[in-house]
Amino acid sequence: MTELLVPRRFRGPSSSGNGGWTAGALAGLVDHDCPDNRADAWPAIRVALRRPPPLDTPMAVAVVDGSTEASIDGEVVARATLSDTDPVVVEPVPAAEARAAMATYPGLTSHPFPGCFACGTDREEGDGLRIFPGRVPDQEGATRIASVWTPHPSTAEDYHTYVDELPRASLATTWASIDCVGGWAGDLTERLMVLGRMTARVETLPVIGEEHVVVGLARGSEGRRTFTASTLYDSDGRAVASAEHVWVAIDPADFA
Repeated sequence: MTELLVPRRFRGPSSSGNGGWTAGALAGLVDHDCPDNRADAWPAIRVALRRPPPLDTPMAVAVVDGSTEASIDGEVVARATLSDTDPVVVEPVPAAEARAAMATYPGLTSHPFPGCFACGTDREEGDGLRIFPGRVPDQEGATRIASVWTPHPSTAEDYHTYVDELPRASLATTWASIDCVGGWAGDLTERLMVLGRMTARVETLPVIGEEHVVVGLARGSEGRRTFTASTLYDSDGRAVASAEHVWVAIDPADFA
């Protein structure tokens, strides 16, 4: 039986998995035809998180009515399906501009989940991703934020055949890198939110040791839901992964 497990290293809140990492790990188990026969690229995949992903707890993975589901004790934690539409691509930001913007990262002052694998300020280099997005010029009147990120060797994987011999970050880490930047674009300083749904397309996995730029974009809100997008660019300015997110406002007491 196939299982999915989220090690504590890949937490978001202190007691549950980072939504992007969990979604990306499940996306890696979705059966699909690789574009151009490449094993380092994926079609657009949509993952809905039904409950906080448990840490260090095996979840059974099965295909149910065409969806790939991770569940525990019969309760669905996350559900992944192929998407018939690609995420929007957020406009790029020069690396120097993104690097400078990191000094204005709101999480440096107040962070709801300082231990988060992707954006947590309590994580050391090589342990967390330390993606700290700050404000950059708007895109068509919408809030845009950006950060630089260099994949660390500890995030590498070795089970895919690439178009070259460069070591690359794992699929789950790639999804994590384009996760929280959306939450901060949607303004986590205003209300506490967690990831409810994420649709991502990975064109190629990011190269270890190469500086990338992560850009997030606010796309509005409706009731408890906030909509954002993000794109990851390599050092040549090519979009290597993009995502759209739906965030859900929560009671802070649920994640005390």
